[in-house]
Amino acid sequence: MFRAWLAHPLTKDRDIDDPNITHLRRRIIQEKPFLRKIYQEWYAMIGTALPTGNEPILELGSGAGFMCEIIQDLITTEIFYCPNIDAVVDGQCLPFADGTLRGIVMTDVLHHIPQPRRFFAEAARCVRSGGSIIAIEPWVSSWSRLIYTKLHHEPFHPYAKIWEFPATGPLSGANGALPWIIFERDHAQFEQEFPQWQIQMIKPMMPFRYLISGGVSMRNLMPGWTFSSWRRLEWLFQPWMNHWAMFAQIVLRKVDG
Repeated sequence: MFRAWLAHPLTKDRDIDDPNITHLRRRIIQEKPFLRKIYQEWYAMIGTALPTGNEPILELGSGAGFMCEIIQDLITTEIFYCPNIDAVVDGQCLPFADGTLRGIVMTDVLHHIPQPRRFFAEAARCVRSGGSIIAIEPWVSSWSRLIYTKLHHEPFHPYAKIWEFPATGPLSGANGALPWIIFERDHAQFEQEFPQWQIQMIKPMMPFRYLISGGVSMRNLMPGWTFSSWRRLEWLFQPWMNHWAMFAQIVLRKVDG
C-alpha cells in the first residue's frame, strides 16, 4: 500500500514495457529539480572518466535522459524507437565496425541486458584499445537490499546463480543486482572470461539522494533546494559506503589482449 501511494501519477498503473513510459520518464526527470541534479552529477562523472579522443561515444538507453547535453560526440540510442534518439540499438548486437568507438556509456541499463556476455563481447569488438565502458548502476549493500526488494518495482536477485535472466520485456526484464554480481561477487570469473576488459574503478555511492528524489517511478520526497545538504550527508557516510550504497559507478578500460 505504501509503495502504491508513492507511485508517480504519470506512470502509475502503466505497462512498464510501453515505449511511451520512456517519454513520460524524460518528462519526470525534467520536472523534478532534485532528480535532474542527480542525473547532471552522474553525467559529469561519466564525462570525467571518458578517455580523450575523436571517436564517437555510444550511449545505450538514452531515451529518458539528457546526457547529450553534457557530453559531446554522443550517439544516443534506445532499445525501441522513441523521440530524441539517433538510432534503435540492441546492446547485445552493436551495429558498429571494429574499434570505431571511444567508449560506451549508460545509466541504469546494464542490469536490463538479458545476455550480458554478448554485450561485453560486442563492446570489446567495437571499442578501440584504451576505450571504456562507463556505467552508473544499482549496487548491492545491506541498505540497498532492503530498499530494492521492498520499494522498487524491478527484480533484484543478488543470489542468482547465473548472469542471464529471461527477456520478458525491454524494461521489465532485469536483475538490479546484476552489476554487483558480475563485478563484485563474480569478479574473478569476469576477468577470466573477458581479459580485454580491465576493471579500472568501482565506486559505491548515493545511499539516500536517489531514493528521496523518488527516481522516475515515485513521487519526489524532498524539494530541490535540499540537494546540497543531502550530498553533504552522503559524504559523511563515505567510509561505510559498502554497507549503504544504492548505486555504483563502474569504469572498465579496454586493454590489448
